[in-house]
Amino acid sequence: MFSKKTKVTTPNQDFPYWLLAACLIAAFLLFQIATDDIYSKVMATVSRGIWITIFVTLTAFALASALGLLLAVASLSQSIVLRQLARFYIEIVRGLPVIVLLLYIAFVATPLIVMGLNAILEPLGLEAIRTRDFPLLWRAITALMIAYSAFIAEVFRAGIQSVDGGQIEAAKALGLNRWLRFRLIVFPQALKIILPPLGNDFVAMVKDSSLVSVLGVTDITQLGKVYAAGSFRYLETYNVVALIYLIMTITLSLALRKFERTRDVRTQ
Repeated sequence: MFSKKTKVTTPNQDFPYWLLAACLIAAFLLFQIATDDIYSKVMATVSRGIWITIFVTLTAFALASALGLLLAVASLSQSIVLRQLARFYIEIVRGLPVIVLLLYIAFVATPLIVMGLNAILEPLGLEAIRTRDFPLLWRAITALMIAYSAFIAEVFRAGIQSVDGGQIEAAKALGLNRWLRFRLIVFPQALKIILPPLGNDFVAMVKDSSLVSVLGVTDITQLGKVYAAGSFRYLETYNVVALIYLIMTITLSLALRKFERTRDVRTQ
């Protein structure tokens, strides 16, 4: 008897039914926004916070990436002092919830910094600064930068360590100094490995940017909270808030997957 062959489908070949379902839900909510006055008012109010969310995400992620790269290089340094300081920073920050770090930076670290600066300025006869001179928006950005820099540092470290040591030895034999070896040999190759997890961190930061609402920053979540509290339209408000975040995060995730597939094809 001949056995009937079954076609094995890998996960990458599955039809994205989840995406179809998400698009149908989004289409329904968009229809509600276009035809329902309550949904329209919610959208008009909440959408004013989109640019704040984008600004917070882009600024905090750029700063976190730069700091994370410095931490990764320090953690791989030949100096035991730099290595231990980098590990201390990374492990402590990774062990704190983002919202706790956000509140600590906003209401503990900032006043302490102001006190320290005033202790220097006042003896010089300069005008003292106040805690409220530091906008809550930038306190939130600083907290997100610190929180994500620790995770991004580990991504960079893993990517740098993945580069074949033989290529580094060959670069040494050619007389390249440490900076040129890093810039021309190590970092370009590590970047190929770093980009996918770095993209995932960026998507995660889009979602975590909603935490700045606890400081009263007028992002999407904060405007939604204020509107829902005043109108008692919680269902409509948070449907719209969820829709906006899902559109941003799913679009970014699909773009990253497309980029990875395109890159894999080019490298084959």
